[in-house]
This record gives sequence, C-alpha cells and structure tokens, in this order.
Amino acid sequence: MFLEAGQASQVVAAQLGANAARAARIAERLRATPPRAVVTCARGSSDHAATFAKYLIETRTGVLTSSAALSVSSVYAAQQDLGEVLYLAISQSGKSPDLLASVQAAKDAGAFVIALVNDTTSPLAALADEVLPLHAGPELSVAATKSYIAALAAIAQLVAAWTGDEDLTAALATLPALLAEAWTLDWTPAVERLKLARNLYVLGRGVGFGVAQEAALKFKETCGLHAEAFSAAEVLHGPMALVKKGFPVLVFAQNDESRDSVDAMAKGVAERGGDVLLAGAGEAGAGALPALAAHPVIEPILMIQSFYRMANALSVARGYDPDSPPHLNKVTETV
Repeated sequence: MFLEAGQASQVVAAQLGANAARAARIAERLRATPPRAVVTCARGSSDHAATFAKYLIETRTGVLTSSAALSVSSVYAAQQDLGEVLYLAISQSGKSPDLLASVQAAKDAGAFVIALVNDTTSPLAALADEVLPLHAGPELSVAATKSYIAALAAIAQLVAAWTGDEDLTAALATLPALLAEAWTLDWTPAVERLKLARNLYVLGRGVGFGVAQEAALKFKETCGLHAEAFSAAEVLHGPMALVKKGFPVLVFAQNDESRDSVDAMAKGVAERGGDVLLAGAGEAGAGALPALAAHPVIEPILMIQSFYRMANALSVARGYDPDSPPHLNKVTETV
C-alpha cells in the first residue's frame, strides 16, 4: 500500500499525457450530442470517485448525475430507459459481475458507455463504447490507492475537456508535482490521536465529499477502525448527536464555495467537545493537518494522497497489515 500510494504522481503524469487526445475526442462527442443525464456505475473506492464525478459534472456542466444501483440490473433484471444517457463505469479490475451486468444492461437500454478502468484487457473495457485507461499499473494491495487517485484525475481531465475549462486543464498539469509534494506532508499527529480510537466521523462537502468517503473506507479496511463518512451539512441532521467529548472527527476542507460552511461545522464540533482534525490549505493551530493550496478541484486529490500515507502508518500502529485486510479480496465477486 505504501509503495503503490507513493507512485500516484508518476501514474497521473503518464495518464494525463496518454489520455489527452482520447479525452478530447470524447469531449467533442459530448458537446455535439449532450447527454440528458449521467449515470455512474461503480463499487467501493471507485464509487467514491463517482461521488467526486457527480459534484464535478453537476457543478461544471449542469447535467443531472446519479449513481446506479447495480442490483436493479444484476438481481432484479429491470429494464430502464437510458437513451441519450452517459453511463460512466469506474473500476480498477473491470471484472465484477454485477458491474458488468449493469453496463451490459445500460448499453442495451441505449446508453453511451465510458469505462474508466485500470485493466484495459478486462471485460468492462471490451463492453464500453469508449475507454479512458487509468494507467495505474499493477495494484497488488487490496486497498486501492493509486488507482483511486488515477480515477479522480481521469474524471477531472474528462470534465475539463468537455467544458473547455482552461483553468482546470492548467491545474491538472501541475497535479503530478503537487501529488509528490503532498506525499511528503506530515500527518503524524493524526496517527497519535487515532491510534486508540474506536469510532470516528469523516466529513467533507462538494468535490471533497468523495475523498471523505474514501478515507472512511480506508480506516475500516486497513485500520480496523469504524468510520462513517458524512457530508459536512448532512452530519447536522442526526449524526451530530453522537459527538461527545473526545469523539474524533476528520474534516476535509477545500477552498471553494463550501469552505465557510465546512469551517463553521468543524468549529461547532469542537465546541461540542469533539476532537477535530482539519485538513485544509491555510489551516493552523491545534488539530490542523497540512494541505497544499491549489485549484479547488485539485485540493481534495492532494489531501487524499497525504491521507494514504497517514492511513498506512496508522494501520501498522494499530497492529494491522495494511496490505492484507481481513476477509477482503482485490476483485470483489458481487452479483
């Protein structure tokens, strides 16, 4: 896990160059034939990348984006009207049976399918109308790291090309170097404060919510630590009742329109006695975790890179093997 997460900067550098022409071609089609909606199709870490895609697509293109419930196709065999819909399938392996069944059903229902997949020889790649390879290379650790970051970068590249967003395109060019720097940031205080924890919340909002979901998963699968991810707004609708003195809360705060509300929520958690760890560029003081200032779409990608290094260290500190989580396999055979 440590070695693979540390490769993310090289992976993204190779990916952005290799996929530029392909992303431009797909973007031209999306502009010529705008989809009436976007449906994402993924499981696990890839589904957290899909959350990032939802916020980015809806805020940048205005196109309604929703997550597919895979059992609708794989278990219930229900027919859907997906004509003029962009179906975005995201997977490291491209082999999960329920994902493949959903993609096949989407194609049969008239969807235009794009696969963001690491294994370009996989059944998913063969099914898709277009493929954006993740170029992450072999990922042996059960816990996805570099392939997740590669998926976020591929989504950002596609949306930047689709919308003609020159600022985001320029920011993506800086991403590999920034990822390398983010990997060196010291989140050791989080290891010390979470070593004996039993439960925690992970919070984010907007394009940062997907990385909060990913962090919560990594806490569970690599650290044996029960973590729940919530939107920094949704946590106020009930879950805040569990926040007592010393309850740990990790917050991801990127510098966009959501920042003020996320900072206010973190302050409220601290006032209730919660043990707040806040990752966000410009933060200082007790509980602040270092983060790099960048384009607001890029900042969450950099924060999850720093998080991965901390999660690996926390796993070891809690007596776990981050490379071999109990009861888990690299390819999950859900149907």
